[in-house]
Amino acid sequence: MADVGFVHLRVHSAYSLLEGALPIGKLIELAKADGQPALGLADTGNLFGALEFSEKAVEKGIQPIVGCQLAIDFGADLPQRRAAHLRKRSSLVLIAKSEVGWQNLVRLGSKAFLETPSDDDPHIPLEALDGASEGIICLTGGPSGPVSEALLAEADDVARARLERLEALFGDRLYIELQRHGLDTDSFLEAGALDLAYRRGLPIVATNEPFFPNRADYEAHDALIAIAEGRVIADDDRRRLTPEHGFKTRAEMRTLFPDLPEALDNTIEIARRVAYRPLKRKPILPRFAGADADPETAEKAEAAELIAQAEAGLRDRLAAHGPAPGLTVETYEQRLAFELSVIAKMKFPGYFLIVADFIKWAKRQGIPVGPGRGSGAGSLVAYALTITDLDPLRFDLLFERFLNPDRVSMPDFDIDFCQDRRDEVIRYVQDKYGYDQVAQIITFGSLQARAVMRDVGRVLQMPYGQVDKLCKLVPQNPANPVKLTQAIADEPKLREARAEEPVVDKLLDIAVKLEGLYRHASTHAAGIVIGDRPLKELVPLYRDPRSDMPVTQYNMKWVESAGLVK
Repeated sequence: MADVGFVHLRVHSAYSLLEGALPIGKLIELAKADGQPALGLADTGNLFGALEFSEKAVEKGIQPIVGCQLAIDFGADLPQRRAAHLRKRSSLVLIAKSEVGWQNLVRLGSKAFLETPSDDDPHIPLEALDGASEGIICLTGGPSGPVSEALLAEADDVARARLERLEALFGDRLYIELQRHGLDTDSFLEAGALDLAYRRGLPIVATNEPFFPNRADYEAHDALIAIAEGRVIADDDRRRLTPEHGFKTRAEMRTLFPDLPEALDNTIEIARRVAYRPLKRKPILPRFAGADADPETAEKAEAAELIAQAEAGLRDRLAAHGPAPGLTVETYEQRLAFELSVIAKMKFPGYFLIVADFIKWAKRQGIPVGPGRGSGAGSLVAYALTITDLDPLRFDLLFERFLNPDRVSMPDFDIDFCQDRRDEVIRYVQDKYGYDQVAQIITFGSLQARAVMRDVGRVLQMPYGQVDKLCKLVPQNPANPVKLTQAIADEPKLREARAEEPVVDKLLDIAVKLEGLYRHASTHAAGIVIGDRPLKELVPLYRDPRSDMPVTQYNMKWVESAGLVK
């Protein structure tokens, strides 16, 4: 990396909700276009995109550097008189240097959500870093960091004390972070940070903190910030970034820091020090026999238990309904034996037993359960266990569409539970397998065409009726949403309004740039994962403010890639 010049260490993707306007694909595309060999992601307060970023960056030949901008509570160490105007908490950028560092980062990121009251913003106390800093590179957070916060409060003694505390935690993995984004405080903070760095012999590092692709996207991003805060663009006292918060090239960063080449060189040094990235895993199957059971013994016991339950269940089904016309009991027994051998070979007996257990429990409680949908209905074992209520032989359904040793994929039953009592089933699973080993799955709501137009219209202070008429010109199709660019191309009235009124032109221009960005995180209606160990050892966790149940920070696709069975 000798001629690299600069490496981004703290880019915000669209997973920095209503703050980042860089989808991961776009982010990697920008880095690739500039020939950047490495790229650092540090979303605000979360690791939602960590695995996705890691995999997609590697696919494009870019070294992923995975971190997080985490809010830290330093306690009441600032003079109240001077600190009253400052933000509630400052933040650090924590970067996973090694596998141990990644595990610590996952625990810290999970702790911020799980142990913060639902009416407060996710954060961790400074003490949480004790014993959890190994393998982590720490950047002091630039203008939003704890050192800068103390400097702005004119509390130089507190700035020194905070720096000493961080140095004790991270040692030679601590870097004083410098940024030049054209903010009024840049020069003052840089002078104070450099003085502290040189006095203590600490390395400095220059960072760019991009939230949007380039300067031309600044106006749209400013609207996004206004949307996030429920303000209007004309408000003078709201949060604002600058056009310099776009994604800079290496050459632009060299031009920006000509007087501090060592600060740029240290970005390369940090990239070299990072020797780990989040990885995909093979499926980690929970044990029906319990997490403490010996794996080999449990595997045999589960296979035997599945055979016993399936054979008994098939006898009950045949006694109640008989074989399908033209088929014999022997045909069913042969199909059952075949399926059981495949399930055992693929090491899925525990999965079938777990699903059957909570479905049988739900039925005993009088909770309505659907007959089963999707490829799982092709399994005679599932029918025998009452997971499904369709006889696959009667309807010529193929087991191979569900499980196939030649095309290894996870089994995935689509089971419908009564909406009003679904929580009872989830709670049963949680009670049985452990609070820390069961979680729901996160999902992300995005800014769809009509919704983003309404949001942008509001922050532009356009009349509601005018915006409403424009929105109704966009086709409403929840199953296959129409993109705003397509709607504009297909609807002459939208194009006419755009041509006639500059404010409509601005509305559509901004809305097109913001469409598709993530608006909020919530919980998938029914998806759950069960682990063979505490889930915080496998994936970062989130908590929906409306529920006290843990939720994975990865969505449906990426939680499965992380090895969890959904």
